[in-house]
Amino acid sequence: MLFVLLTVAVLLVLFGPMLWVKFQMRRYSTEIEGMPGTGGELAEHLIARFDIKGVCVERLSEGGDHYSPQDKAVRLSASNYDGKSLTAIAVAAHEVGHALQFDRGEQVSQLRERYIPTAMTLKRVGIATMGLVPLVLLFKAPAVLWLLVFVGLGFQLLGALAYLIVLPEEWDASFNKALPILTSGDYIRPQDEPAVRSVLTAAALTYFAGALADLLNIGRWLVILLRR
Repeated sequence: MLFVLLTVAVLLVLFGPMLWVKFQMRRYSTEIEGMPGTGGELAEHLIARFDIKGVCVERLSEGGDHYSPQDKAVRLSASNYDGKSLTAIAVAAHEVGHALQFDRGEQVSQLRERYIPTAMTLKRVGIATMGLVPLVLLFKAPAVLWLLVFVGLGFQLLGALAYLIVLPEEWDASFNKALPILTSGDYIRPQDEPAVRSVLTAAALTYFAGALADLLNIGRWLVILLRR
């Protein structure tokens, strides 16, 4: 019984944040009648309002909202680009917040540029290393097997933790950029502010939640290998 409770607790800690992020995004994704524009239109408006040179707005298939500093593009999923919901405008403002960070050369913008590529590389190396495990199993070499396991999981763990470093950048984009813009510019009604805060919190925690989900995948590998 204790093992079951501990397992449930670990699953909630690791996967709960991602479920919460997705819940908040869906919760406020209902179209609002009378909203003057879509998320994509708001992003374009804000880019023009703050005179962010060379930045465009692009429509993506569902998921993957982000700002690309390399391509200078605010990229919004179809539902947020075309949507007239609180989720759509909050996510659009959040991503424009990132564009503002880079346009102004703020120190916080260096976190993502410095650590996200590192995190992705570490994760890929870890996955590639773990991909060699089935091959090693054929040769029945336990020492090599466990070396690969620890190296592979170690790289994935470092990659997951690296995502936590960018949390201040995400928080700044949501609450030092997007929220003041939305509340002071009459883009949302006063009664909508709590909902927008929830969406902006979810947007800021997306990388963090993804990092925890990665740790859950690492845990699955450990359980499989310990059963051997």
